[in-house]
Amino acid sequence: MEEGKVRSEKKVTKRPFVLAAVMLAMFMAAIEATIVSTAMPAIVGDLGGFSLYSWVFSSYMLMNAVTVLIYGKLSDLFGRKPIITIGIIIFLIGSILCGFAETMTMLIIFRFIQGFGAGAVMPIASTIVGDIYTKEERAKIQGYLSSVWGISAVMGPALGGLLVEYVSWRYVFWINVPLGILAIAVLWTYLHENVEKKKHEIDYPGAIFLTLAITTLMVLLVEGGTHWDWISTPSLSLLAISVIAFVLFVIQEQRALEPMMPFSIWKERSIFIANIASLTTGVMLIGISSFLPAFVQGVMERSPIVAGFTLTTMSIGWPIASTLAGKMLLKFGYRPTSLIGGVFLIVGSVVFVTLSPEAGPVWAATGSFFVGLGMGLTTTSFIVSIQSTVSWQQRGIATAANMFMRNLGNTIGAALLGGILNSQIQSYIKENGNGLGKDLTIDSTNILLNKEERELLPEAVKNLLQDGLTFSLHSVYYAVLIFAILSFLFIIFLPKKES
Repeated sequence: MEEGKVRSEKKVTKRPFVLAAVMLAMFMAAIEATIVSTAMPAIVGDLGGFSLYSWVFSSYMLMNAVTVLIYGKLSDLFGRKPIITIGIIIFLIGSILCGFAETMTMLIIFRFIQGFGAGAVMPIASTIVGDIYTKEERAKIQGYLSSVWGISAVMGPALGGLLVEYVSWRYVFWINVPLGILAIAVLWTYLHENVEKKKHEIDYPGAIFLTLAITTLMVLLVEGGTHWDWISTPSLSLLAISVIAFVLFVIQEQRALEPMMPFSIWKERSIFIANIASLTTGVMLIGISSFLPAFVQGVMERSPIVAGFTLTTMSIGWPIASTLAGKMLLKFGYRPTSLIGGVFLIVGSVVFVTLSPEAGPVWAATGSFFVGLGMGLTTTSFIVSIQSTVSWQQRGIATAANMFMRNLGNTIGAALLGGILNSQIQSYIKENGNGLGKDLTIDSTNILLNKEERELLPEAVKNLLQDGLTFSLHSVYYAVLIFAILSFLFIIFLPKKES
């Protein structure tokens, strides 16, 4: 375990400036998440293609999940600063292109590019903090880092709602550009590293196998049960490719000189449990943040700003809990702090299961707040624990591995829960249409997200679509509750004694 200041800090004379740069980079990624979620109903209303709704998130999360490990490993080999800079530049290019998208397909393609760059931001930003602060300091600093989510929570949805209503949804992507440029400038001015220069073996085959495994699995989860039967040639073929690619990935990592994912770090029980629990909480997180605005706007018939408010409370609860976690970790330890977080995750999920049109946005916001508390306590515990367990040479990949698991949970969750949503809407319209549903499809749900078009619908058709969306989203939230319970059960197995 490494308690003192590491070699990269020898030339860092002003740590507060480095921390500010890290927080700026994280803010860019954080505000992206809150703004896009709030703007999605307007984007779908403009570009159409409700059946592709989940792909806007899935495409971003897929590239994020795949590249996070690559960036983490590269940062251990070549230093944090050049790698995070490359990631931010790619992210900004994707953001600019997203703002120019004319169709949902174009937007999804540009989100792939955006996600390709985003994979560098969060893990390397957190790793830099792990480099320049000691274990005791990290627990406190996590509170500052999490405050970024609180600030973006207040600004993101409100700003997103204002841009959607008074300017254009395209500006929710373009707002990233000045933030990214400023983050790069501050990092190159104040972060100095002393990285040992030598020739490295980059694990390209591992990256290819992992990309293939995750991509085929995600396509299967999105399209299975909607456009393909689960037991069909396309579904079974994709499943087979995914399994084979994953097996080849494992074999490749065991023989690679410098593996993208060194499985040795997984032998630590605390790291293994933290990573598995991060996978399940990742599924939860995307299930709430992706589909809650659709419920508030489409079923409750509220404005984008109100929909943004229901997500804002999650990002307010997160930094509050993370700040408290910094103190709780030093007093009680990782396991008790994580267990309390697990309880909050379950409580928040139960609130969403009971959500109804009559309950109103305040009840939705309450559920988001409890989930935010749970995420703040668990994620802070996991990151500080992991960074305190490994050396500098593995801290980048260890931090990235944990974020990879959460991103993988996001990816699987967006695909799986999006698939559940689409198939449930389709079956509800078919079973309850009574003649009204013959001309209605999944994409008919677009109409609910556009206030003017919604008001022109016949009452019976509007009720059918709203009831179908409510029924389908409840199925999603039951799945979220199951993953919350799984997260708590995994946390129970964290070691009671800390090394």
